Amino acid sequence: MNLNQVTLPVKEMKQAVEFYQTLGFTLIVDTPHYARFLCPEGDATFSLSLDNSDFSNGTVVYFEHAELDNWCKALKGKGIVFDQEPTDQRYLWREAILHDPSGNKIKLYWAGENRINPPWKVKNK
Repeated sequence: MNLNQVTLPVKEMKQAVEFYQTLGFTLIVDTPHYARFLCPEGDATFSLSLDNSDFSNGTVVYFEHAELDNWCKALKGKGIVFDQEPTDQRYLWREAILHDPSGNKIKLYWAGENRINPPWKVKNK
């Protein structure tokens, strides 16, 4: 089994598409109510779905990049605003936090080996 995609609700498609393209994602499906992106590395995708309701999304989407600090610096130069600059976390990840134009919480991070193999990893029998 593999995760296919995550779909985020958005209030304004054009603005959302531009935001994610600024982050570096490649647009592969573009309609007035749905957009899908390919991540810059690998073959993972994620999508946006137009939602005209007054939604509140508690989901946090994480995008990993080995050069996190340089990536965030480049994004700031393109006008992306961060709620938190890259910061070392107690769980051994380095994370930056931002929100997309619809209020979806996004974390840009680097965890290296600790993403799958943290010191507290469960030992399966």
